[in-house]
Amino acid sequence: MTTPTPPGAPAASDKIDGAVLKIASVVVIGAIMSILDVTVVSVALPTFMSEFNATYATVAWTMTAYTLALATVIPVTGWAADRFGTKRLYMTALVLFVGASVLCSMAWNIESLIGFRVLQGLGGGMLMPLGMTIMTKAAGPHRVGRVMAVLGIPMMLGPICGPILGGWLIESASWHWIFLINLPIGIVALTAAFVLLPKDDPSPSESFDFLGMLLLSPGLALFLFGVSSIPETGTVAATRVLVPAVIGLALVIGFVFHALRANHPLIDLRLFQNRKLTIAVITSTMFVIAFMGAGLLFPSYFLQVRGETTLAAGLLLAPQGIGAMLTMPLAGTLVDKIGPGKIVLCGLSLIAVGMAVFTQVGAETSYVVLLGALFVMGLGMGGTMMPIMTAAMQTLTNETVARGSTLMNIVQQVAGSVGTATMSVVLTNQMLSRPLAGPAIAAGQDPSIAEQMPPGAVEQGLSAAADAFGNTFTVALVLLLLTLIPAFFLPRSKPAAPVDATQVMAH
Repeated sequence: MTTPTPPGAPAASDKIDGAVLKIASVVVIGAIMSILDVTVVSVALPTFMSEFNATYATVAWTMTAYTLALATVIPVTGWAADRFGTKRLYMTALVLFVGASVLCSMAWNIESLIGFRVLQGLGGGMLMPLGMTIMTKAAGPHRVGRVMAVLGIPMMLGPICGPILGGWLIESASWHWIFLINLPIGIVALTAAFVLLPKDDPSPSESFDFLGMLLLSPGLALFLFGVSSIPETGTVAATRVLVPAVIGLALVIGFVFHALRANHPLIDLRLFQNRKLTIAVITSTMFVIAFMGAGLLFPSYFLQVRGETTLAAGLLLAPQGIGAMLTMPLAGTLVDKIGPGKIVLCGLSLIAVGMAVFTQVGAETSYVVLLGALFVMGLGMGGTMMPIMTAAMQTLTNETVARGSTLMNIVQQVAGSVGTATMSVVLTNQMLSRPLAGPAIAAGQDPSIAEQMPPGAVEQGLSAAADAFGNTFTVALVLLLLTLIPAFFLPRSKPAAPVDATQVMAH
């Protein structure tokens, strides 16, 4: 089957033209807002604790609630994009996201802030899969590697710039501005979307899979709620973890059986009959669990062990973003010419080398060594995340790209939550096994604690804390090395015309 040439992407040319770049600019603005809002809020948690007189466990739900809403709305996005059109839905998601951002800035207590973050997540959850769908349709499968490299920019910059921007806004203005900043950006994004995005041509309406939604959306939310509660409870065996996680998993399994029988399921699991897509999904899942989980450890090390400020910790992560920006455009071009397989293997190898340095981290390890390792990891990131996404998207037809991008986003959201919880639990247990680590970190924040400790105890505690981080990075390194196995089977040649997995099944 051949794919019809999408608007603005002539088959005769492999060059990214102005029309596609204009569409890309709209998508990147929306993606930057959605991703930044995950990381910007992370540095505001101590502020929320003092502002609303709440515990850390409570204010952490400002992040968890956003993530749960993201996971809940993503499954509906594929159907809604087919039914109402991507432009209309994208603009609706922007309005919801920006409106909820303004409400967040007006929150009067922690409960209202958490509630408004749920609304914000419902809008933000649609922006990334819709953006991927719009970009893939505009560029066509033969140029999807290069446009995915463009979309990868906010995915790289979000974790780097978020803590820096959040720290600066809180220090120079107030916590309200980490949300209000979305208002001017959102107005620009909305105007650009109205002017630049191609007119909608929605598909004939399919019947909405209400049963699928009742199974999958609550199932994902309950499962991720349970997983997200692991660091707080400190054990998988806690009732707060097990009950929602088991119920959620049962609902998701029920959805799988339902989706394989339904004519128009909420998520088309028959796409997994496409072998290349399946390999890309497995690779992406393992990579996100390993790297995104470890990604939270880098700023924590600088903050807790090295005693850096929030702003300084954000700046120290910058080499990772710089490295990614250097290799991402090159990787995007090469993926379209030689396929993603070799590029992803090289990228994973570079990340593993950088991560290996952090497994040996100490309380006084040279910043030159650490920043060099982060830069090498950034170089690897530029050749890993988006090429894996490209490996999946290149195999999809125009008819299946909306469902495929939705599927990939759900997988990444779940994997990210699992990775974060896993690394948090490993680090917590490592810290608990070293009695001096906790008091030494607390002494860095409150000098009066240091005065009560024996001579040399603070230094010993910080060294023990660094060992705890090193052991946790070792777990992340092992998971990264295991990711090389599915990555080995990714395509290593220029993509051919995509095959519709549902049609293959019919034959």
